[in-house]
Amino acid sequence: MNAEAEARAQAAAEARAESPVQAQAAADLTGSEPAATGWPDVPGDTAFTIKVPEADPLVRAGFPAHVTVLYPFLHESRIDAAAQHDLTRLFAGHDAFTLTLESFGRYPGVLYLDPWPHAPVTALTKDLTRRWPEAVPYRGIFGAGLAPHLTVANHEGPATQEAAYDALQAELAPSLPLTCSVREVHLIVWDGRRWRDRAAYRLGAPYRVA
Repeated sequence: MNAEAEARAQAAAEARAESPVQAQAAADLTGSEPAATGWPDVPGDTAFTIKVPEADPLVRAGFPAHVTVLYPFLHESRIDAAAQHDLTRLFAGHDAFTLTLESFGRYPGVLYLDPWPHAPVTALTKDLTRRWPEAVPYRGIFGAGLAPHLTVANHEGPATQEAAYDALQAELAPSLPLTCSVREVHLIVWDGRRWRDRAAYRLGAPYRVA
């Protein structure tokens, strides 16, 4: 087994180790109504995501394809000019990268695509939490957080998920692999009903101190 295969196997093992409650919570997070599923979001809460429009035709979960970089971030009221300055500089310090989606994974009740490699995404998360340590990934529910993932479906229960996701995976597999060029990260804000775009930060962009 080569190094990349070993890394993928380790990531899959970590994903399987999540409890059913954690896994379902992770899937619920990325939906359009987190407050209704128990996440204590309030209007003005923010998060960072990577949009993956190439995968939109495959997603059955009722929201656009994306990979979460950090949820939650700061309340919108705290993102002032100084924070914007720091964010622009932070993201400019990371090169653009490419994610490949070619394999599926599952949590209880959840089918997801594994965005590979994980390292560029987790590097962004680590830099953000190093600068803003109060922004604890997933509010600390999952310890250090979850591995990057792209939720495809989260609508099946224990009695139906195996057969349903086997069939869905077989249907979608011919569309893989997909590649996504990641050149920016989006800051989104919860308005009380849905997540909406607030800003986009370019990766590897020339940065000049004003």
